[in-house]
Amino acid sequence: MNTLSSLMRQIEQLGAARSLRQHIAKVQNGCSKADTSRAGGPLLSRWSQQKWLLPETFTTFRFTSKTSKSSLKNQARSPMLALVAVVSLSSTLGHRFYNQPKLDVGTKAPETIKAPASASIPDYKTTEEQRKAARIGAVAILMLDPAVDGQIYRELQQFLQQGSELRKAVGPFPFASPSVLSNTAQVYLRGCPEWEWRSIVAQAGDKSATSERLSLDSPAIAAATDNKSQQDAIAQLQAYSRSVRAAEFQSLTDSISSARRRYLKALEALGEPSVLGFPQIYDTSLFDLSDAAWQKTQTGMSRAAKRMVAQGIPQGLPKEILKEAVKLQVAEEVPLESQALAVEGLTAILQPNLVRDPEETKELAELAAQKVKPVMIAVDRGEIIVAEGQEISQQDFVLLDYFGLSRRGVNWLGLTGFVCLVAGAIAIVLLVERHYRLRRRDHLLLLLLTLSAPVLVSLGLPWTSLPAIGILAGGFYGSAVGVTVVGLLSVLLPVGLNVELIHLVASGAGGLLGAFMAGRLRSREELALLGLALGLTQGTVYLVGTLIASAAVGAIWYVVLGTVGAQSLAGLAWSVVAIGISPYLEHVFDLITPTRLAELANPNRPLLKKLAAEAPGTFQHTLFVASLAEAAARELGCNVELVRAGTLYHDIGKMHDPLGFCENQMGGGNKHDEINDPWASAEIIKKHVSEGLVMARKHRLPKAIQAFIPEHQGTMLIAYFYHQAQQIAAKEIEDLKIALPDADNSKLTIASRQVREEDFRYDGPIPQSRETGILMLADSCEAALRSLKDATHEEALNMVNRILRARWQDNQLIDSGLTREDMSLIAEIFVRVWEQFNHKRIAYPSAVFTPR
Repeated sequence: MNTLSSLMRQIEQLGAARSLRQHIAKVQNGCSKADTSRAGGPLLSRWSQQKWLLPETFTTFRFTSKTSKSSLKNQARSPMLALVAVVSLSSTLGHRFYNQPKLDVGTKAPETIKAPASASIPDYKTTEEQRKAARIGAVAILMLDPAVDGQIYRELQQFLQQGSELRKAVGPFPFASPSVLSNTAQVYLRGCPEWEWRSIVAQAGDKSATSERLSLDSPAIAAATDNKSQQDAIAQLQAYSRSVRAAEFQSLTDSISSARRRYLKALEALGEPSVLGFPQIYDTSLFDLSDAAWQKTQTGMSRAAKRMVAQGIPQGLPKEILKEAVKLQVAEEVPLESQALAVEGLTAILQPNLVRDPEETKELAELAAQKVKPVMIAVDRGEIIVAEGQEISQQDFVLLDYFGLSRRGVNWLGLTGFVCLVAGAIAIVLLVERHYRLRRRDHLLLLLLTLSAPVLVSLGLPWTSLPAIGILAGGFYGSAVGVTVVGLLSVLLPVGLNVELIHLVASGAGGLLGAFMAGRLRSREELALLGLALGLTQGTVYLVGTLIASAAVGAIWYVVLGTVGAQSLAGLAWSVVAIGISPYLEHVFDLITPTRLAELANPNRPLLKKLAAEAPGTFQHTLFVASLAEAAARELGCNVELVRAGTLYHDIGKMHDPLGFCENQMGGGNKHDEINDPWASAEIIKKHVSEGLVMARKHRLPKAIQAFIPEHQGTMLIAYFYHQAQQIAAKEIEDLKIALPDADNSKLTIASRQVREEDFRYDGPIPQSRETGILMLADSCEAALRSLKDATHEEALNMVNRILRARWQDNQLIDSGLTREDMSLIAEIFVRVWEQFNHKRIAYPSAVFTPR
């Protein structure tokens, strides 16, 4: 009885507390209604549906208001950052306007200015220009290139060897005794047409060849007999035929026929290309040389080549001049009948073998520069430096500046215009980056990168950091932002600073290339190749600009090759610097680049390997969710790399208690059945979000990746344990009714365990981007799609649409930026990916699995 009385007193106390809470709720209710009417939108929907308790609604609104104040604070700071950017950039870029002489070179003197004292002043600028001209005009020191000499000798040897092989193929000459047939007749008989040869044999009286005789009355033979060489050959053969027996004459004609066959084969070999790669030089005159003449030709060509190689052949020597020199060399070394052949062969084989000696040339250029004496400008006291209205020259300006008469000071008008120019450039950058929604820290990084260029110029370095700025800005924030920053900076630098234009154009070209390509690359290896391309581009642009700017350089282009190489190496070095510092900048400024996202998505990362080992079911779940989310992100034009990386890490918090999640239980007992407390189970489930954030911070994951961990659950209800808790609470009320039949129902409800919806909802926030919204939908649909076996496309689509509709009606996607049209498209994509994973397979007969 005492126990029942004590219980009744507790119920009354709880009832009083309940009444007080209801009164407070009414007050808060009025505030919430008033605030909601002003705010509109999601809170009004939540109020009308009464999904949460009133105090929570009020708290949620206060959080929203706090967020709005923070946003306004950020917006208030943005103009301050812009002002800092204008001041800092104008200060570093506008040196020219701080101490600018009013009486500069090219301006007209407002009055006649006389020298206040006698002085002799060096003109450093003119002196340096003259020394530079002396360096460029220095004659190059040449030296023989042993590699080219060796190549010439090898090619000559191959050429002569080919000639010997061709002569060997045609056979010895003369092929008959000169007492029987003269050399002239033998040359003619070896190369005459077949029908002429047959005619000659017939006329010579070869009775053994009567079957091959032609009619002497034919027009061809009648015409051929007019040929003097033919008549001479016929006469010699007839004389030999009359003086010897028929067998001996037959032996001679057989020798002539054999020589003719070899000659025809040799002619075919002459039609083939030369072994050296150029057109065939040898002709039939090679076969007409005697062995002695050919030997003398080879020796003469070798001697002539050695003399010309030793004398040196300069670059750019016209072929006609080289050919005339070869003629002079072979005139006394080679027989007359083979001189034409030797000239053509040596002209084709010989090539320039004189190259510049870089060290000697450099020493000569420096010597020529040192011989240029400093230009001194002397003036006497009272002497007129510049007359009124006269244009001030360089020498006049040196004197004026030395005596302090150039009227240096702040050019306020020019500085004001330059500040406006800088402000306009910053406005253009802000307009371009508006689409990318950069943070304040991103603006700060862009400012620091931009300031690096004028600082290096102020230090007197000939290279600007534009290539590094292009790679970093383009890789971090996209090609549009990178190209805009580099382009505007290239325009501003020569306005406010004294920069050599050719150096600036070369660096700017490299920077633009780096900015344009960096945002499209996905690995460090590709960035390394971009560095090579950047160096080549910078060197090429510098070379072209130098050749265009100075006509004298074109004649002695080798002088600028050292500077061109230095420019190329500078471009490559800046790319190395950019690649080297980019990981540090990514961590310090919390940047997510495609390269970093690709590295984070590597399954060999320690955190992902640990997830696969400790929670394999969760890891497999993550892979399938990633397939769904990636497909939807690609179709909607979202950041696919960010979705892939964020999805892989969204459930890492489940490693704190893997068996608390059914996918890791592997058919074993359910841990929550043993707990039998839905409130405790809900805390375990919710804890995977908080623990996941702890793990993400510990492993220094970017905040954009960390956002996927809480936002993929939003403020969703853990429905299973919520309904289980409601059932337990209802059972407790029934038990109390049995124990206290006369008690009031409201008091019994208070006495039972309270089931508050907020205890079974995740802490949020709801998805704040399309990427995290897509992940929430993919995570919600994954288990349902896995459970489908033989469902049709329409059945799967209906189920996915129901899940997506539930998330939409639960106001989980109001801040994500996803639209109703996106939801329909996402549902179709999810079903399509599911069908690809669950394609039909043929059913193998049982006999296939039966062992033989």
